[in-house]
Amino acid sequence: MHLARYVRNVRSRWWWRLPILAAALTVLAGVPAIAVVAPAALPAPSFDGPVYSVAYRGDVVFVGGQFAAAVVAGRRMPRQHLAAFDARTGRLLDWAPPADGTVQALAVAGGTVYAATDSGLTGLDAGTGAASGFKHRVAGRVTALAAGADRLYAGGRFSAVDGVKRGNLAAFTLAGGALDPAWTAGVDDAVNGLGVDGSRVYLGGRFHRVNGSSALRLAAVDASTGALDRGFRPNPPAEVLGVATEARPGERGGAAVVAAMGGQGGRAAGYSAAGAMRWQRVFDGDVQTVAVLDGVTYLGGHFDAACTTTRNGAHGICTDGAAARVKLAAVDRSGRLLDWAPQANGIVGVRSLAAGAATGTVTAGGEFTTIGGIVQKRVAIFG
Repeated sequence: MHLARYVRNVRSRWWWRLPILAAALTVLAGVPAIAVVAPAALPAPSFDGPVYSVAYRGDVVFVGGQFAAAVVAGRRMPRQHLAAFDARTGRLLDWAPPADGTVQALAVAGGTVYAATDSGLTGLDAGTGAASGFKHRVAGRVTALAAGADRLYAGGRFSAVDGVKRGNLAAFTLAGGALDPAWTAGVDDAVNGLGVDGSRVYLGGRFHRVNGSSALRLAAVDASTGALDRGFRPNPPAEVLGVATEARPGERGGAAVVAAMGGQGGRAAGYSAAGAMRWQRVFDGDVQTVAVLDGVTYLGGHFDAACTTTRNGAHGICTDGAAARVKLAAVDRSGRLLDWAPQANGIVGVRSLAAGAATGTVTAGGEFTTIGGIVQKRVAIFG
C-alpha cells in the first residue's frame, strides 16, 4: 500500500484511540494518568455579548452576562442576560428568564439558579426559569456567588443588603432564602471570588482585613458563623481574582484551594489547608478565573503565555522563556504546566470557568470569539 494512503487509513481508524493508548502507556511507565479534557471545543451556542459567569447543574450549563441573544447556526435566539444549554449535546435550552440587568455571577443549589444582577440578587427555577421568591436588594455590586453549608454566600463591593449593613460579604439561608443575621463576616475591600469547602468559606479579593483582623487578599471564614479562620494563613503576592477548592487536597501534594491572581503579569497558586503555598505558576497577564476537575486545575484570563519560571519583568513579560497559552491553560496538582492549550483570542479573554463533574466537561465564558482559530463566541465547552 502507498505510504501516504496507509497513514491516512491508520489515522481514520485509530486517531480516536490515541488518548486511550497514551493513558495506558503513561500508567505502564509508572506515572499516574491525568484526565485532561480535550482542547477542541465541543458544540455550544455563541453569544452576542460578554459572558461573565457560567455554572453547572448536572447536564445543564447556565450562562450569565451582558448579552441579548444566543447564536445557533447563524440564527439569533433572544436571551436577555441569561441562558442555558445542554452540556452533552450543546443544544440551546428554552430556559430564558429575563434579567433586569447585566448578570455578574451565578450559583446553583438544588433546583434554584441564583443570579447577581445590577439591582441585586434573584433566584430562578432551574427547570422553568420562573422566579423562586428569592430576591434581595444590594447597595453596591455582587460579583461572586457560592453555595454550600446550607447557605448562599455573596461577595463583591457592597455596603448593605435590604438596608441591613454588610461589608462586601453576605450569607443567605437556602431553606428560606433570608439574609442570615448571624453570619456577619466583612472585609475592607472588594471580594472577587468565593469557594465553599465543608466548614470553610474561602474569600479572594483585594482586601487587607477580615472582621477587623489582618488578612491579606485570601482568607477563610467559618461557614456557619463567619468568624475568621486563623488556621489558614496564606500570603498571596497579588490581588486574588478567583478561587476554587480541590476535592482531594492531600493527594500527591495537592492544594486545598487554588487562587487566580493579577499583579505583575498574573499567576495562579495552590495553597494547603494551613495556607502554605504548594505551587505557583506565572503568566504574562492576569489569571482571572480557575476551576478544578479530576485533579486538573484549569486557568483562564487575558494572558498569552505561561512563563517557564516564576520570574517575569515589566508588563508581565516572561524573562526566562515561555510557552504559548492564549487565555487558557491547565496544570496538575503540583502546578506542572500541561499540554492543554485551546488558544482563545481577544484582549480580555476568559472571565469565568466552571467544571461539570457529571459530564466531565469544563466550560469557559468571556469575551473571546474563537477557539483554536475556529469561531466560537464567548462560551466554549471542553470534554
